[in-house]
Amino acid sequence: MINVAIVGMGNIGNVHARCYQANPETKIVAVCDIIKERADKAAAAYGAPAFYSVKEMLAAKIKIDAASVATAGKENGGDHFKPTMELLGAGIPVLGEKPISNEIPKARKMVALAQEKKIPYAVDLNHRFTPSAVRAKEWLEAGRLGELNIINMTMWINNPNESSPHFHMRALHPHSLDIMRYFAGDVAKVQAFFKKGKGRAIWSNVQVNLLFKNGIIGHLTGSYDAGAGYGLETCELVGSDGRVIINEACQKLSFFPRRSNQVEIFEHLGGMQSFPDTFPSRINAWIEDLRKKVKPNQVDGKAEDALKVQLIIEAAIKSWDTGRVITL
Repeated sequence: MINVAIVGMGNIGNVHARCYQANPETKIVAVCDIIKERADKAAAAYGAPAFYSVKEMLAAKIKIDAASVATAGKENGGDHFKPTMELLGAGIPVLGEKPISNEIPKARKMVALAQEKKIPYAVDLNHRFTPSAVRAKEWLEAGRLGELNIINMTMWINNPNESSPHFHMRALHPHSLDIMRYFAGDVAKVQAFFKKGKGRAIWSNVQVNLLFKNGIIGHLTGSYDAGAGYGLETCELVGSDGRVIINEACQKLSFFPRRSNQVEIFEHLGGMQSFPDTFPSRINAWIEDLRKKVKPNQVDGKAEDALKVQLIIEAAIKSWDTGRVITL
């Protein structure tokens, strides 16, 4: 049994909690939030003691084998640093929410501390944990697509919230860029263009061109100005022998051979119905990595992956600000 603590009991923290509660390998032993009412409500819901700071929680000497950090803050990632550093400093493996941090120096410090302590540190990059993404990766690695030439990614939602100028890019696109890296590897160069939507104060639309280190070329389209009828996301892999499309993260996987019209279509692969199902899939994978004592540098969706995504995001912003192609 893995004893789990959850820090940050907002909406996503409760999503994590329900996933842990449903997993027979985990037990919630502590919940923590700086807002007392949230912590107390979660304590009643999950039958675990409430704490109002990580320091207080650690002082209680409860056996904690792993923790989720689902705090929010500026651009949805501003409050991750302090609790993550405290937990890692105590030797506790951490699954953090995305983005790892929108302040690169803080992201580097968290990754460095986990490496120094030799403990697992991962991030909830849940889009890569769908049966559709895993199957597509297997096809790619088996050579079924031939040589991968192009990867296109579209991710958009209706989010009217206004925050910092690049709230959209920093809060949403850790997911889309991680999926692109999952299939195509590390990025070498970035070029981006932003647009403010109607009535917007923030840059709510983006187009990003990517050159990957292995020569693959990619394109990201993103928006906070899209309605439900637009869908959530589409990922397209274009190879020399075949093409793959993943629709809505997990709902449909299609394979189009280059020299045949015999299309293969899988709907709701693995029984996954919609995007909310990606959370238990990702958290269960994290628990399996801990249970099997996977080496920290081999944990799937590790913090280093999340840091690399943030570097791409900051390069995109710099590209727009300077009008240049940015080399990573």
